[in-house]
Amino acid sequence: MSELPTPTEIRSEQLLSIQSYLLAEEAQHPHASGRFTWILSAISLATKFIAARCRRARIEGVLGSMDTENVQGEVQQKLDVIANETLISCLGSRAGLAIVASEENDEPIMLHADNSSERPYIALFDPLDGSSNLDTCGTVGTIFSILEHDRRSNSPEEALRQSGTKQVAAGYVLYGPSTVMVLTHGKGVQMFVLDPTIGSFLLVEKNLRIPAAAKTYSMNEAYSNEFALGYKNYLKWAHENGYSTRYAGAMVADVHRVMIKGGVFLYPPTAKAPVGKLRLMYEANPMAMLVEQAGGKSFSGMTRTLEIQPDSLHQRTSVVMGSPDEVDHVMRHLEENPPE
Repeated sequence: MSELPTPTEIRSEQLLSIQSYLLAEEAQHPHASGRFTWILSAISLATKFIAARCRRARIEGVLGSMDTENVQGEVQQKLDVIANETLISCLGSRAGLAIVASEENDEPIMLHADNSSERPYIALFDPLDGSSNLDTCGTVGTIFSILEHDRRSNSPEEALRQSGTKQVAAGYVLYGPSTVMVLTHGKGVQMFVLDPTIGSFLLVEKNLRIPAAAKTYSMNEAYSNEFALGYKNYLKWAHENGYSTRYAGAMVADVHRVMIKGGVFLYPPTAKAPVGKLRLMYEANPMAMLVEQAGGKSFSGMTRTLEIQPDSLHQRTSVVMGSPDEVDHVMRHLEENPPE
């Protein structure tokens, strides 16, 4: 058994909290107002609360579904609602935010009607990705995206309909054996882990990079009969070349594995979801930003995910994202047989 490090052997970065990291980044911008830092701090606070509720979900009796559906027609889980209300509450108190939008809500929430330049940001989030996993103690997560607020927009929804290239920050929090936050603000990807003994996210990896290749793919292969020919041909090629499959049923968990171990995450269109099932603005765009910042690639159909111009707030899409070499393998098969 390896010995625990003595206090003098603990690296200084092991004690760098997310708040300290954000303040250090802010100090590099002399004219920064601190509002951006406060918004990310609010997300940190909200996700710590969500993590605690997930750990105690069965004890507190908040597992299972509600008698309500969200805007996508999906039955809401009790913790979907709790996570959504928590994020809205924490973010709603931050002065720098003009608008918040959630996958669970029909319409965006305009926090202040004055349209002031003092509120230069917009936050979007999927409060609890993979929530159907909760009943079996499976992994779930929160996905978030930050945009700048264009005050010239005629409505909150118009302000939100920005391509993924306009994101100023994106991240996810994975609630598993440990609670992990993976964050980018356009300067690489940083990974933090929540230390519950001190109640803080600590930096554990700077400038996270996706391995260039790994012979694994992550997808729900049960729908393969409905896939377009290019995806079917990729699967046939992967089987012939010794690939293995990993699928957790929550995008956060599957993409996190790809971020750490490499491989490719696919969510192809099907007969029931001909344009794809993932939400472009709440799931695909923030994940695509993270993947690209870590050296990977992300496509939706034949288009780079981040370059899609949204038509609606809850627009759906397909994705292929992950290690650059592995994404290239998929795209080669799609180029030979382009999806319609």
